[in-house]
Amino acid sequence: MSSPAFTTMLKREWRLLFLDPWLCSLATWVPLVLAVVVCSIFVKGIARELPIGIIDLDHSQVSRAIIRNLDASPALQVVQSYPDVLEGAAALRAGTIYAFVVMPEDLERNTIRGLAPEITAFVNSQFLLIGKVINSALVQVLSTFNAKVEVKKNLAMGQPVPSAAISSALPIGMQITPLFNVNTNYAQFLVSAILPGLWQILIVALTVLTFAAENRREGLQAWLADGPIRACIAKYIPLITIAWIHGLLFLSGMYIVLGWPMHGSWFVLVLAVFLTSCACVAAGSLFFLVTRDAARGLSLSAGFAAPALAFMGVTFPVSNMTLPAKIWRSLIPSSHYIEIQFSQVNYGAPFMFVIPQFKALVCYWVLFLVAFALVTIIAARGKNTEEVV
Repeated sequence: MSSPAFTTMLKREWRLLFLDPWLCSLATWVPLVLAVVVCSIFVKGIARELPIGIIDLDHSQVSRAIIRNLDASPALQVVQSYPDVLEGAAALRAGTIYAFVVMPEDLERNTIRGLAPEITAFVNSQFLLIGKVINSALVQVLSTFNAKVEVKKNLAMGQPVPSAAISSALPIGMQITPLFNVNTNYAQFLVSAILPGLWQILIVALTVLTFAAENRREGLQAWLADGPIRACIAKYIPLITIAWIHGLLFLSGMYIVLGWPMHGSWFVLVLAVFLTSCACVAAGSLFFLVTRDAARGLSLSAGFAAPALAFMGVTFPVSNMTLPAKIWRSLIPSSHYIEIQFSQVNYGAPFMFVIPQFKALVCYWVLFLVAFALVTIIAARGKNTEEVV
């Protein structure tokens, strides 16, 4: 009996993929819906008007001026005044506010005397990003207020020229120029990493479930009877194509629809998405072929792909990771992909700078060879069983 043509096998794989409702959902609308949900969560992009409390123990003109400056900061919003530290701490623990600022007694008198009074702020740093935004805003507001006080003192001491008074108050000027994410947009910072991590999870899960569906329909031996490697390649092509399309849609949504800055080469990104799709499909197929069980395969997939965001180097620097963490990071395809994405989107780096990451992604093709060896063994066992029967 002659083997079916490869195009016939390929059509069969596309048909079976879209006839299964769950697989069809994973291959079509589920990734897009999840991407929209993630983007909608960070739609504001920049943290604004974070609620803080005030404990004013001085009730002076200076303390009220500082409170007005704090409330005028775009990142802060003074929502409540508390009579003492205990009530402020209770509100902080309850989550009503993210921080509270204590104006000490004799604040105005000590400021006039030049005794450098200390304003104390308590910030909930459990929310890391929120804590950083509030800390930065507090430092900026209080530094600006201190500079104003020094300038007024210098003018009062006989410096008639405002520029000279400013120079005396701020002898060393500083200019900080943010690069790449100029507006400190948290959507641009987080979503550009969350979507590749989510994309990787969906690809690996779709691959495992597709192989599991084949096992559930006719059994792996029957599927591989007409040529294990040809059958496997015919199954890989639709999965890689779908994953590639999803990756390109995610990129287009971020850097075309949302209009985020893109400084590099689209060709490099398209190639990186393709290689990452291949790597994830290869890993997913290997998880199933090793376990021959959907539940165990998905468990391995979750352990492999789910922690991707933590190991990308976006939320925690790679340079500070331990050796085991760096080794685990090197095994995850999205870790190599995200470096290519950032190098192109943010820095516009030449291709030679991302060659190591491309080499790492190409190395995942070894998993295809392992998968081909496994399906060949499975097919051979099936033939031996038929001969015995």
